[in-house]
Amino acid sequence: MSEEIDLGEDFLDEEGELFEHHRIVVDKKQSPVRIDKYLTDRLPNTTRNRVQDAIRDEFVQVNEKAVKPNYKIHPDDVITVSLPEPPRDTEVVPENIPLNIVYEDEHLLVVNKPAGMVVHPAFNNWSGTLVNALTYHFQQLPEMKGNEGRPGLVHRIDKDTSGLLVIAKTELAMNSLAKQFFDHSIERTYYALVWGVPEQEKGTVDVFLGRSLKDRRVTTAFPDGDFGRNAVTHYEMLKDLRYVALIKCNLETGRTHQIRAHMKYIGHPIFNDATYGGDRVVKGTIFTKYKQFVDNCFKLIPRQALHAKSLGFIHPATKEFVQFESDLPEDFTSVIDKWEHYLQYN
Repeated sequence: MSEEIDLGEDFLDEEGELFEHHRIVVDKKQSPVRIDKYLTDRLPNTTRNRVQDAIRDEFVQVNEKAVKPNYKIHPDDVITVSLPEPPRDTEVVPENIPLNIVYEDEHLLVVNKPAGMVVHPAFNNWSGTLVNALTYHFQQLPEMKGNEGRPGLVHRIDKDTSGLLVIAKTELAMNSLAKQFFDHSIERTYYALVWGVPEQEKGTVDVFLGRSLKDRRVTTAFPDGDFGRNAVTHYEMLKDLRYVALIKCNLETGRTHQIRAHMKYIGHPIFNDATYGGDRVVKGTIFTKYKQFVDNCFKLIPRQALHAKSLGFIHPATKEFVQFESDLPEDFTSVIDKWEHYLQYN
């Protein structure tokens, strides 16, 4: 997040795709000038620093190649500016979608999001989202500056991750919760089923994360800290199932796909996480019977086995610490039961 407490990296498009927002063909009579200055003069509502950041992050390309901020443009250069979010109308269509509300008062509500539901409208998911449901059930939810079209949101979880989110109903709640997320003071606990059994029952993964340089849809670890942003995940093993393990994760930071990327980095990808290598046999035997068993488990939980179990924060109005819990969904408990049963007879 930035110092303005916007929604920053945690609100990048879930799939990590880039969408073209601007295409500029440099005039044939244009004299040489730095590209950062050239774009600052031509793009609305931007600053030179923001343009330079976009260039360094390779959101800006010239003739389909990345350049540096001091690149001098030439006549007929084709400059493209692509961003994680597609150009869109910020109007959200209300939809009568049931919400599983864990808690509600005049300032906020806590919802339990099912796996498969996208949090906010985005490319390929303009309807059926949590925000579409929120705008139907609640009127005049606040919107954070720079996050138009996502009323009430101060954080999000991935489409195929289930669990708790807090929604702001007032400006007071939105500002307070946003600052708590920015300060990393929100208590967030996730349960994950991961491949393999960690050597240590408790541990901390403190490794920078950033967009993969090869595939921008994926978050990857940069252990040398030469790229990305600081990310810290604390984990504790709850159940040893020989080939897989149930672990509890507490987030100290909130980077895109943080738990999924950190678990892959330490060699324990989340079970059935296709993006991070968990949708294949990572641990266990080579026998056909075992592979068939794993495939059946994948069918039971056809998504990454990750659930936002609890959420704790200072209530914006009462200033008291509140905490909310959610049960593991049926697909999650079913696959754990199946592994336990398998170990009894093998």
